[in-house]
Amino acid sequence: MGFHPRMLMLIVTLFVMFFCLDATTKNTTFDKNYYVTWGKDRILFFKHGQEVQLSLDQSSGAGFASKSYYGSGFFQMKIKLPDKDSGGVVTAFYLNSDVGIHDELDFEFLGNRPGKPVVLQTNVFAHGLGGREQRTRLWFDPSADFHYYKLLWNQHQIVFFVDDIPIRVYKNYLVSGIVGYPHRAMQVVVSLWDGSNWATDGGRTKANWTQAPFQAHFQDFNIVGCRSDPNSPNKDCYSTKYFWNNRNYWQLNSQQLRKLEAVRRKYMNYDYCTDKNRYPVPPVECLEE
Repeated sequence: MGFHPRMLMLIVTLFVMFFCLDATTKNTTFDKNYYVTWGKDRILFFKHGQEVQLSLDQSSGAGFASKSYYGSGFFQMKIKLPDKDSGGVVTAFYLNSDVGIHDELDFEFLGNRPGKPVVLQTNVFAHGLGGREQRTRLWFDPSADFHYYKLLWNQHQIVFFVDDIPIRVYKNYLVSGIVGYPHRAMQVVVSLWDGSNWATDGGRTKANWTQAPFQAHFQDFNIVGCRSDPNSPNKDCYSTKYFWNNRNYWQLNSQQLRKLEAVRRKYMNYDYCTDKNRYPVPPVECLEE
């Protein structure tokens, strides 16, 4: 079966547009979407602004943030974590609202001693309330190469991904009046800092400054999100004109669910939902899972 010439031309055009756009966005330079927020003398740029290195020593770390705020999206960053002895060192990639009541979605990478796995902590703040930590041992060496870390955020769910593997889902039960859900415009934030007082072994393992400077590397500065003003929210951010708001992004498919369950079974080593010392009565969202 053949294609009508006009249909064939349309398919070829869309194919070329898609791959040209994909190549262009993946080569987005740092300055297009981000700016340095602190530690300016501890940031280096490589590959004509397509790769950034943050450094941490005993005096200071460094960070950067997006120029815009967003009300929904599918956010991602390629990250290579510090090598050596990284106990006590925190590398963070997160969304944060800093105007009014606090919403936040966190990836926090908690460094460790050589030979011990780096732990990825995720957290969700909604309406100023956090305390929703989950921790997952990474099943690869995140300092050996770059990996994608992704956040899907729409009005139905928030999904944390490592590469293309979902490791956590936070559903929007606000529609039934049960639990809070982040909805304020948020900025993309990245930082490298000293978390010696809590990050590794509950703060018992401190940063080994003889190994400093600790260095984390970042790539892919394209942002796929709906821009929104924190003081005047963009009402279109839940529109289905954005692909991440379409029905197939409202829940995980069967293959994704299997991957999520496998990661939780094999690698999760802390879940606030099962911490009876902190929460004798489980938070309401835990009962809905």
